[in-house]
Amino acid sequence: MTTIEKTKKLTRMDLLKCFLIWEGTSESCLSYERLMSLGFCHAMVPVINRLYDTKEERVEALRRHMVFFNTENNWGAFIPGIVCSMEEDKANGGNVDGEMINNIKIGLMGPLAGIGDTITQGLVKTVALAIGVDMAINGNPFGPIAYALIYGIYLMTMGIITFTQGYRLGQNVLGKITDQSIMKKITNSLSILGLTIAGAMIVNNVNILTPLTVTASGSTVVIQDLLNSIMPGLLSVLTVIGVFTFLKKNVNVFKIMSGLFAISIVFSLLGIL
Repeated sequence: MTTIEKTKKLTRMDLLKCFLIWEGTSESCLSYERLMSLGFCHAMVPVINRLYDTKEERVEALRRHMVFFNTENNWGAFIPGIVCSMEEDKANGGNVDGEMINNIKIGLMGPLAGIGDTITQGLVKTVALAIGVDMAINGNPFGPIAYALIYGIYLMTMGIITFTQGYRLGQNVLGKITDQSIMKKITNSLSILGLTIAGAMIVNNVNILTPLTVTASGSTVVIQDLLNSIMPGLLSVLTVIGVFTFLKKNVNVFKIMSGLFAISIVFSLLGIL
C-alpha cells in the first residue's frame, strides 16, 4: 500500500472562505434546473483556485460543481467539507475522480436534508420563535432580537461543526484508502443510494394519472388500473425518464418545462390526463 504525498494543501483561510461563502450564499441563487449548485460552486472557488494551476483543471472542477444539488445548508455543510478533502486528494493524484465526488454529493444531500430540515426547521426554529413571540406578546422589545440570536447562533455553530467534521472525515478516510477496488465499491454504493433517493422523490413529488376508460363488449376497462397492475406510478416514471433523456441531450430546461405545460393542457382538454 502506497501513500500519496500531498504537495497541494488547503489552508485554514481557504477552508474558512469556503465555509463562509457556502453559509452566506448557498441559497441566494436558486433555479429549478440547478437549485443550490451555483452556491456550492461559488463556495468551492477558493478551494479550486488553491488546488488547481491550469485553466483547464479549474474549468473542469467548476463544471463538476454546477451539477444539480440541493440539501439543508447547515447540516448539509458536511458535504462541502468532505468535498474539500476529496478535491485535495484528487489534486494530489489520489484515487478520487470527478464522478466519485459527484456521487458523494448525490448520496449525502438527501439524508442530510431530511435530518437538517427536521431539526432546524421543525425543532430549533419553532422553539426560537416561541421564545421570541412570547417575549414580544408580553411587551418585551427584545423578543425579535432573542429569536435572531438563538437561531443565528445555532445556524453558525452547527454549520461550522458539520463542515469541519466533513473535512476531517475526508482527510482520515481518503488518506487510508489506496485500493482502487475499495473506492469503486464506495462509488457504486453511493450511486445506488442516490438512485434510491431519486426513486423516492419521484413517488412523493410526481403524480400523473389518467381518467381514461375503454368500453368493449359491455365491459369497462379503467386504463389507470391497468397501468397500476403493470407498475404503480408508471406514467410518472416514464415522464421523469423522458425529462432526464432530454436533459442528457442538452435540451434547454425552459423548453422542457414549456413542452410539459403544453402537453398537460392539451391532454387535459382531450380527457387523457
